[in-house]
Amino acid sequence: MNSKYKYIYIGLLGSMLLSFSSCLKDFDPVDTYSDVTEGINDEGKEVVFKDKAAVESHLKTLYNQMRDRQEHWYLDLLLIADAHADNAYGGTTGAEVIPFENNALEGSNSVIDRDWNRYLEDMARANRLIVNIDEVEDATLTTALRERYKAEAKIFRAMILFDMVRIWGSIPVITTEAGDITAETIEDVYDDYFPSQATEEEAYRQIEKDLLEALETAPENDAGDKTRFSKSVARTLLAKVYAEKPIRDYSKVIQYCDAVTADGFDLVDDFSDLFGMNAAGTDAKMRNTKESILEAQFFSGSGNWVTWMFGRDLANWNSNFTWAKWVTPSRDLIKAFETEGDQERFQESVVYYETSWSNYYPSDHYPFMYKCRSAYSSIIKYRYADVLLLKAEALIMGPSDLAGAADIIDRIRQRAGLKKLPANIRGDKEAMLNALLKERRLELAFEGQRWFDLVRLNKVEEVMNAIFAKDSGRKALVYPFNETSYRLPIPQGVIDQNPKIVQNPGY
Repeated sequence: MNSKYKYIYIGLLGSMLLSFSSCLKDFDPVDTYSDVTEGINDEGKEVVFKDKAAVESHLKTLYNQMRDRQEHWYLDLLLIADAHADNAYGGTTGAEVIPFENNALEGSNSVIDRDWNRYLEDMARANRLIVNIDEVEDATLTTALRERYKAEAKIFRAMILFDMVRIWGSIPVITTEAGDITAETIEDVYDDYFPSQATEEEAYRQIEKDLLEALETAPENDAGDKTRFSKSVARTLLAKVYAEKPIRDYSKVIQYCDAVTADGFDLVDDFSDLFGMNAAGTDAKMRNTKESILEAQFFSGSGNWVTWMFGRDLANWNSNFTWAKWVTPSRDLIKAFETEGDQERFQESVVYYETSWSNYYPSDHYPFMYKCRSAYSSIIKYRYADVLLLKAEALIMGPSDLAGAADIIDRIRQRAGLKKLPANIRGDKEAMLNALLKERRLELAFEGQRWFDLVRLNKVEEVMNAIFAKDSGRKALVYPFNETSYRLPIPQGVIDQNPKIVQNPGY
């Protein structure tokens, strides 16, 4: 088998070997084989990376994934985390979107299938660099550079695994690259092409291992460039990982939250700096704020396209505004903002336009998600407010420092122009947990957090089974939420093609 096919095979993983040519037709054009990433060295030996330039070209490919493949890195995560929770409706009448809203998801859903395969493709790209960089024969690729590039790839792999394990639970954890398939090697490489699922704990342990190793040699945070897989990104992910049930350790959540603070991050004074436009409406208001930990950035000539899946592109007012959008803000979320008197965050999160459709609201007063509002809006993957609120969560659920947790929540609230928490809440653990969940909901709406917050804190049944009676705009619930709802279905096509993959309970 030609070695260039090996790269595509590893990425698809869920594809049958005999159907390879048909899969090629659907492969994303930005990810096709390039002579830069594979070739022949000066001695005529076939290699993965010919030299330092080839390695750096491949590393650039890893960095481009959040920019080039916005579906699974952003769009679909908001569908899962906001429309599958109480923050939003699906938004369209499409058969692949509505099941997220009314809890009718099945393994045949094309959005889920797309995400699974694309995450695995990205994991393969990370593995390619990690596995092969030490074999590159180029003296200019120093040991320090090799270790730095591996660290960046490990952080990227950890990001992929973290998203996957929170969505599906037991997933393939792949850290190798399969060899060529021949009659002699097929038994040896079969497991690489058709991997088994790891348990959730095993997946989290691999994420932990990647991040701890990456901390040794990853680049430091650069205040002027928040697009890098830095030590601060690793510390942020570690804080989030240790808050999850399989390897929960609230003392480590606090440790890594504090480490992110020590890296120089802080809340911006003006919430609109995070998502706003410049005065002329031609560009993002700010990039690389002191609150942003990792973001994908877009500029003239290479703007994001995902903005027109959510509403209007403010830099191109009439572009792609003739059809219903995804992730429509729910009445319940809007009421939560109004009840709290939270005008500042509301106006940065929700906007109203007149439309030609009326799927959920009257067409002359239709709300839209507003945190991605132009082709030049950054996709902020991690930000400091999330980290601070995670520390508050750890102080409530772990060492039990309710006063410390309340001080953190108050800091977030005061930035939004709200009063401090009242005394009767500050001294009660359950009341504080509810206050934290509300604060995370309002602060992080439409940032891909809400569903995962409910899952992490065992609030899915309590919140989601009640929302359909409170929210008159929501589609009718198809299946009640229960203990099997915490994980989404694995794509049926993956199960059909790989006998080692077992469907999640309840699907």
